[in-house]
Amino acid sequence: MAEKIEWIKTHCSRMDHGGCGILVGICNGRIVEIKGDADGFLNQGYCCAKGRHAHEKLYDSNRLKTPLRRIGARGDGQWKPVSWVEALDVICENLSGIRQKHGAKSVAFCQGMPKGMEHFALIRLAHTFGSPNIVAVQDVCHAPREVSGLHTCGFYPVADYHHPSQVILLWGSNPPDTNEEGEISSLLMKQLREGTTLIVVDPRRTLMAEKAAYWLQIRPGTDAALALAFLHVIIQENLYDHGFVQEWTNGFDLLQSHCKAYAPESVAGICGIDPNLIRESARCYAKGRPAAIGWGNAIEQHITAWDTTRALVCLMVVCGNLDVPGGNIHALDPSVLGLAPFVRADLVPEKIKEMIHAHFGTVPRLMTVPSADFRRAVLDETPYPVKAAYMQCTNPLMGYADADLTHQALTRLDFLAVSDVFMTPTAAMADIVLPAATQFEFNDIGHYGLGHGIVLARKKIVEPPQNCWPDIRIINELGKRLTSPEYWFDDEHAMLEAVLKPSELTFDEFCRKGHLKGTETFQKYTSTGFKTASKKVELNLEKAEKWGLSPLPEFSQKAPDSSYPLLLTSAKSPNYLHSAYRWMDSLRQKEPAPICQIHPLTAKKAGIGEGDDVKIETYYGKMVQTAHITDRIRPEVIMAAYGWWFPEEDSSHDESWIRSNYNMLTHVQELGKAFGTPTLKGIPCRIRKESKA
Repeated sequence: MAEKIEWIKTHCSRMDHGGCGILVGICNGRIVEIKGDADGFLNQGYCCAKGRHAHEKLYDSNRLKTPLRRIGARGDGQWKPVSWVEALDVICENLSGIRQKHGAKSVAFCQGMPKGMEHFALIRLAHTFGSPNIVAVQDVCHAPREVSGLHTCGFYPVADYHHPSQVILLWGSNPPDTNEEGEISSLLMKQLREGTTLIVVDPRRTLMAEKAAYWLQIRPGTDAALALAFLHVIIQENLYDHGFVQEWTNGFDLLQSHCKAYAPESVAGICGIDPNLIRESARCYAKGRPAAIGWGNAIEQHITAWDTTRALVCLMVVCGNLDVPGGNIHALDPSVLGLAPFVRADLVPEKIKEMIHAHFGTVPRLMTVPSADFRRAVLDETPYPVKAAYMQCTNPLMGYADADLTHQALTRLDFLAVSDVFMTPTAAMADIVLPAATQFEFNDIGHYGLGHGIVLARKKIVEPPQNCWPDIRIINELGKRLTSPEYWFDDEHAMLEAVLKPSELTFDEFCRKGHLKGTETFQKYTSTGFKTASKKVELNLEKAEKWGLSPLPEFSQKAPDSSYPLLLTSAKSPNYLHSAYRWMDSLRQKEPAPICQIHPLTAKKAGIGEGDDVKIETYYGKMVQTAHITDRIRPEVIMAAYGWWFPEEDSSHDESWIRSNYNMLTHVQELGKAFGTPTLKGIPCRIRKESKA
C-alpha cells in the first residue's frame, strides 16, 4: 500500500522570484513532489520546471553542509570544516578589523537576485555596520525600469495582468521561461485565450512570438530606437490620448518634435524590422486601450537602458495607460513595515552621497552599487578602497560582466565570506563559506520590497540539515556580533513578525491567508497628482540635464566593426536560475550543455554543424559552446547560453567556469551613465568551429 502524501501550501522561492503558489507533498518527513496550486494568486495552478524540481536540491549529496574555512591559497580548494561559532567569529574579526583600519565603507555587502527577506536583512546589516555599499545586479535587472519610472511619473509602472487588457505588448519579456517578478505566464495566457491581442518584441521566435498578432524580431541593442519609432507613429498619426496628455504631462511638444527624427523608415535599418510592421504594431498598441507593456530586464542590459526605459514609460503615458486596470499600474503595498524603517535607513543619513557609485554620477534613487563600480573600488580604490565583502545568493564570477575582472577583484580582497547552498566558483574564492538553508527549510516572506503590491507567505516545510542556516538567521547573528544588538531580533522569526506587525497578523495567520495585497485603486493621480515635482508626468525630464543625461529619450549607435560582423546576445534559461542549479540531475538532463543558437545561413558560411563545438569571440574575450542550428533567430545574431559552469568539475580549477562563461565576452570599459550598466546584449562578435583537442 502506497504511503499517504500530505500536501502543504506555500510559495516558490530561491529557484526564482516569480512567486507561484505551490503544493508541496510530504511523505515520512521528506518532500517527494511539488505541483502548482490552482488557488495561487499569481499563477493559478501553473508551475515551471524549476519549481517542480525545487525540492531535489535539498537532498543533493554535494550540498554544502558545514561551515568551511580556507587553509590554503585563495581559490586552491583547500578547506577545513569549522563550527558556526568559529566561522562567525572569523567573519566578525575580519570585518571589524577592516572597519577600524579603513572605515565601514570599505566593506561591501553583496546580493544577487532578491529571493526573500534575506536581501533586506542584508541591507539592514550593512546600515547598522555603517556601510552604504550594498552591491547588487539591479543595474541590469529592475533598477532601470523602476528608477526611470520614479523620475518620470513617480512610481514603478507594473504590467497589470489581473485585469483585462485589449492589447499586451511584451518587450524583452518571455513569461513562459522566466515568470519575472510576479508576471506569471498563466495570467497572460488566460488573457490571450479570452481575446487579448499580443505584440512581441524579441530577437527570438519564442512561443509568445508565435502567439503574437505582431512579432517584431528586433536586432539586439536597438530597443530605444524602436520605442522612439512607436512614439513617432502614435504622435504623428494623432493616436495619443489628448485629454491625458494635455492635463497630466509636461514636455509633450518637445517630445513630439524630438520623435520626428525616428520615423519607422529611418529606424527600420537600425532595428532590422520592416517599417510597415513598426507602424501597424504601434497603431495596434495605441488603439487597444487599456494596453499593458510587459517589459523584461533584457531591455536593461545595454548602455542605452536609461533611454529605452524612459521611451517605454513615455509610450505608456501618451496612450493613457498609466495606472488604469489592464495597463501599467502603481501598485500599493499592503499593511506591512515599510522598507526604510526595516533596513534602518536612518543610520546612514548620508548614504546617497557616500555610496561608491555616487562618485560616478549615476541617477539619484539607484540604491545598490553596480558591479562595475564595486570592482573599481576594489582594484583602483576609487572613490575609496573596498577591502572586504560578504556575499549571499550570488555568484559574481558567472553573473558580473567581465569575468576576468571579477576574478581579479575577488583575488584582491583582504577578506571574503560567502553564503550559498553549493560550492560555486565564487564561493571557491572565499575565506569562509557558510552552508545556507534553502527554500522549504525556513519561514520567509516573498515579494517584500519589489514594488508589485503583494507579499507572499513562504512557510517552512521541512527541517534543514543540522548545520545549514537560513540567510536571515546568519545575518541576524552577524548583526548581533558586528553591530549593536539593539538593532537585531531574538531570532529570525521575530524579524518576520516585525515586518507583519502593521497588518495585525502573526506569521502563522499570514500563512493561512497565503498573501497580502495592497489596496487596489486606480488613477490615483486624479486626486493627488503624480509624485513628481510638477505633479505631472515628466515627458521632458529637465532635471536629467543636471545628471549629464538627455531630458528626452534618444538613440545612437557605433559604426559596425567588420572584424566582428555578428551580434552576440543571450536569454534566460527555462531550466536554471542564472548560474544556479546546474548540479541538479533532473534539470541538467533537460539542458545538459551550454547551447549556442546559430541561424542555418550563418552556420553554413562558417562550416558549423549541429552539435559542433563553437568558439565565440568578441573584442574582449572568447569561450566555447555547443552549436544548435535554428531559424528562430536572425542570421546576424548569435544567441549564446548564459550562466554556464561545470559543477561536476573542481570549482577551484579555472577551466570549470571560464570555458563556457558568457561573461568572458562582456566588458565594463563603457558603461551607461545613468545606472552604470554594461552592454550584455548586442555585442559585436565572430564565430568559428572549434577544433577538437
